[in-house]
Amino acid sequence: MKRLLTLIALALLATIPVARAADMPFRIGYLEWSEDPRYRNERIKAEYPLLPWGRPFAAAEQAIKETAFSGSALKLRFELLKREAADATAMVEMIKAMVTAGVHYVIVDADGAVMADVAKRTAGLPVTLFNIAAQDDALRGAQCSAKLLHVIPNHAMLTDALAQYLVLRRWSNVLVLQGPLPADAALAAAWARSAKRLGLKIVDTRPFKLGLDPRERELNNLQLLTGSKDYDAVFVADTDGEFARNVPYQTAKPRIVVGASGLVADAWHWSWERDGARQLNNRLLKAAGRHVTSYDWAAWMAVKSIVEAVIRAGTPDYAKSYAYLRGPDIVIDGFKGFRMGYRPWDGQLRQPILLNTGNYAIAVAPIEGFLDPVNNLDTLGFDARETACPKAQALGSGSGVAK
Repeated sequence: MKRLLTLIALALLATIPVARAADMPFRIGYLEWSEDPRYRNERIKAEYPLLPWGRPFAAAEQAIKETAFSGSALKLRFELLKREAADATAMVEMIKAMVTAGVHYVIVDADGAVMADVAKRTAGLPVTLFNIAAQDDALRGAQCSAKLLHVIPNHAMLTDALAQYLVLRRWSNVLVLQGPLPADAALAAAWARSAKRLGLKIVDTRPFKLGLDPRERELNNLQLLTGSKDYDAVFVADTDGEFARNVPYQTAKPRIVVGASGLVADAWHWSWERDGARQLNNRLLKAAGRHVTSYDWAAWMAVKSIVEAVIRAGTPDYAKSYAYLRGPDIVIDGFKGFRMGYRPWDGQLRQPILLNTGNYAIAVAPIEGFLDPVNNLDTLGFDARETACPKAQALGSGSGVAK
């Protein structure tokens, strides 16, 4: 009897994770821009909508933990190789070193300018970059790259989601308040495109300036900025976030505010509870020690995308997993109720967009009734017919069903 119990114990020991110590490591690179101004303490503490509330690396680590046994059939052990660099040149050198060490997928946390520079200078390397932080439309257009995939949604996707909701509610006339930054102008341009696309009318676009200088009242006084013409909603193009938080409930007319405050479109929100999202939010909350944002979700989703491609391809071979990743058959579950994959023409992750009011996600786009001939998720952002990405980068028109 004692010998039988010993044999049973040995058999059980053979099944625990210690036996996986011999599994071959599959390393995923994770690269941060250390000088990113979005992560200054004062900005993180403010918790502005659409901006990060902390570094999202903990979410990527959580994703690795969740895939602990995913590679068992291939005898793989997924790991993160984290690095940081002060500028684009240093980041490029980091990526080159990663490739030399056998890493072919690198998650990058940087703004649009740095991301574009890094992607351009590494385009000839056998590596695919995952953008988890830069929402610039240009990265999906003229600056696109076949080796750059975007997990975070771009501005056009966010403004299309808001525009769909305004059309649904018949709030057709919109006043635009635009900040002084180039990024604000780009966001306002994205909104103008969405408004035109969906039949909304921009009654006026008015520049604003943060401050209390009485000599610039026409730029910083909300009563003056939102007076005179009539409108149904105010769209605030403020990528900095500080001005926008003051706009709701202070407009000259009792109107809703959308864009950078009020009703906000985003990839993720901590209040989202459908489609298993509550469990994911709890895991990421525990990992990060705070409510999660779209940047955390994007970091988590980037890891899941890579693991899914490797497992489904059935091999750690880079060429084969990359082909699956960019192909029409990949399906990634992001806990938002839709089957997701990467658009072949610009590398953007197809995904629904959540519309939230700060503490509650009230709707999800695409709104019912907005249809696309191929995939209803392509009603958000640039579809294959309107992409500005050079045709040399396009791998096909894509396929699939939205839900």
